[in-house]
Amino acid sequence: MPREPTSARRARRLVTMALDTWGLGALVSDAEQIVSELVGNVIDHTRCRAVRVSVFQAGDRLVRISVYDRSLRVPKLKHACGSVEGGRGLVMVKALSRRWGYRRRAWGKIVWAELLVEARS
Repeated sequence: MPREPTSARRARRLVTMALDTWGLGALVSDAEQIVSELVGNVIDHTRCRAVRVSVFQAGDRLVRISVYDRSLRVPKLKHACGSVEGGRGLVMVKALSRRWGYRRRAWGKIVWAELLVEARS
């Protein structure tokens, strides 16, 4: 999708549709926040023309959200102080996800976060 302010909304819809299709609606709130932050980082911190988002089930217990961009700049976890606006996106991603990380590629990077699927009764 193009790198523009409406892309975060599109990414949230994509993630929500996937989770609802898989019967994992309980993960929607956290997943929407995570994908919003990751796409927002591409919008705010890169000059890329496009951003790609994927969401998939990694086995029975994990859902992985990945955001791809062509920037070689790697994400940095900042512990923002209360008086500073911004810089909290990855802190929130870390708090909401089981784990998160990034992978450098020759063409850019992939930033990802995993959500744990709770056992169903």
